[in-house]
Amino acid sequence: MKSLYNNKEAKKYKTDLDLRVYTSRLLGQDSSLVLHGGGNTSVKSTAINLFGEVEDILYVKGSGWDLATIEAEGFAPVKMDMLLKMAELKELSDEDMVKNQRLAMTNPSAPNPSVEAILHALIPFKFVDHTHTDAVVTITNTEGGEQKIKEIYGDKVLVIPYIMPGFVLAKLIYDMTRDVDWNELEGMVLMNHGLFTFNDDAKKSYEKTIELVDKAEKYLLDNKAVLDTGATTSVVAPDVDLIKLAKIRKEVSILKGYATISILNDSVLACGFANENVQKIATQGPLTPDHVIRTKRVPVMLGSKYKKDLKKYIKEYKKYFKENKTDEILLNPAPNFAILKNKATLSFGKNVKEANIIKDINEHTFEAILKAEKLGGYKALSAKNIFEVEYWSLEQAKLKKGGVSPEFSGKIAIVTGGASGIGLAIAKMLNSRGCAVVVLDINSEVENMFDKVDMIGVQCDLTSSDDIQKALETTVKNFGGIDIVVSNAGIFTPSENLEDLSDENWQKSMNINLTAHQKLIKYTAPFLKLGIESAIVMVASKNFPAPGKGAAAYSVAKAGQTQLARIAALELGEAGVRVNTLHPHAVFDTAIWSDEVLKNRAKAYNMSVEEYKTNNVLKTEIKSTDVAELVCAMAGKPFAKTTGSQVAIDGGSDRII
Repeated sequence: MKSLYNNKEAKKYKTDLDLRVYTSRLLGQDSSLVLHGGGNTSVKSTAINLFGEVEDILYVKGSGWDLATIEAEGFAPVKMDMLLKMAELKELSDEDMVKNQRLAMTNPSAPNPSVEAILHALIPFKFVDHTHTDAVVTITNTEGGEQKIKEIYGDKVLVIPYIMPGFVLAKLIYDMTRDVDWNELEGMVLMNHGLFTFNDDAKKSYEKTIELVDKAEKYLLDNKAVLDTGATTSVVAPDVDLIKLAKIRKEVSILKGYATISILNDSVLACGFANENVQKIATQGPLTPDHVIRTKRVPVMLGSKYKKDLKKYIKEYKKYFKENKTDEILLNPAPNFAILKNKATLSFGKNVKEANIIKDINEHTFEAILKAEKLGGYKALSAKNIFEVEYWSLEQAKLKKGGVSPEFSGKIAIVTGGASGIGLAIAKMLNSRGCAVVVLDINSEVENMFDKVDMIGVQCDLTSSDDIQKALETTVKNFGGIDIVVSNAGIFTPSENLEDLSDENWQKSMNINLTAHQKLIKYTAPFLKLGIESAIVMVASKNFPAPGKGAAAYSVAKAGQTQLARIAALELGEAGVRVNTLHPHAVFDTAIWSDEVLKNRAKAYNMSVEEYKTNNVLKTEIKSTDVAELVCAMAGKPFAKTTGSQVAIDGGSDRII
């Protein structure tokens, strides 16, 4: 492990807090040190209060902030004297600790201080760094782990037996260090929890973390507790049954009571882990108890009889709860991740972000477990210890801050023709309302258009069965299934009267404006039948109910598409899949309607551009976002009990009316 501290960069930061932000981010950007909100840092400084008095302040990481991206406002300013007095108390409930830490803050709008704030105050150094470093925690999670830590660090590191975080941990260290000379210590190792380093200099505190972690990594290397890269790289990602993945996701969603994202992890590490003696090593518990609120204590082990395996998991979770509860209320017993025996792993979340966090934690845990096995055997904390954190009121409070989920949270959509115009507006609106979206377009630029984990662009020729099936594989592996299909892709063919209509234009329109939609339904239908409140939305055209001269190729294809949707509604209705069609007209904020084209068209009708754009019964302009709104309605609750319908979105066309 190497230090990332840059002296030149550090000189830019003039205040204690700015320097604290800088070194916190250095720690946060290394996932082997902290993951997704884990760890905490602090700096002791001073501030002048309203009365001109100088107060000693602890700036400690606030709850909900991530060290990788933390800003100055992410640190809670807490009065030192209050924290130190709290450390002297014999007892203090978690709720009272949080309440009084908040009362001791000098800025009421700052986030809640870390539950380790009292401990940070007790450590008599300006800068304190706390990480959940993989290397150290791996060693503590082995047989004889405490002795191994002492072997690595000698008496330079204070070893703290595992105890619940918060006040009880601070109190234990307060009692253990009454006669300790802190200047003789380089750090503290909290068994099964993490590492603390400290110094009056920000650089020295940060680099002490790097040094101690480096020693732990070298210890693992010297004891051959490393992954066999030759063996792991030979692991080939298995062929996974996509329909089975969709079935598992559906069952887990039912158990959780809401639509759930399911991410397949078929990395070399995950596949290798799933092929090990996985039943034994994967069911002991997480690497650190902090992870339990994300991953639960153990995964569900899924074989060929996955429904039976899920039922067994629920039964065993309820047994675990009953054996350890006092007066807690049972959480949702559904699993948060799964091991597909001899294949890969899955992570489940209410959205892609949550499922990815679980996937990331698992990757680090898998590696740690495999290394610990080579160091004498992985040994996690007891089920009782893990339960205490899983049902800890303070940890539960973190999870409850999410608020109301967006309308399409956990849902998965495919939008065709989504690289521009109406399709792009639809994809963005579905995504903004919580949906994971896979955008298909023949334009290769679609693959680089989206910088979001829950929005993927895939180049796809919708007239190609192979391309469609590859796109569906991407969708199911990344998100778990398909709930919504917006069949939007289409083209305008040149205007030609029937006697002049070329075979090429006729066939091109039929291929793209009709056959492509048929293929999409064919290949998505099996997944939609396994979806959550599944819906197909066909984006057709006003040219079906009101065709025009010279538009036979386009109008006939759109008529076929509309008829296709009606048949799909009849065939898929028994499986609960809704199929509805919308007919947009005169949507002018798309790429084909340039200013010049609009001017020429308006002039041809002896109108101004504004008159031309609002040439409908309601005298209103129809925009791509208006079409997207209707798509969201058709895919959502407003059309929950409607199928086979057709709705025009055109401001009112006298020809159709």
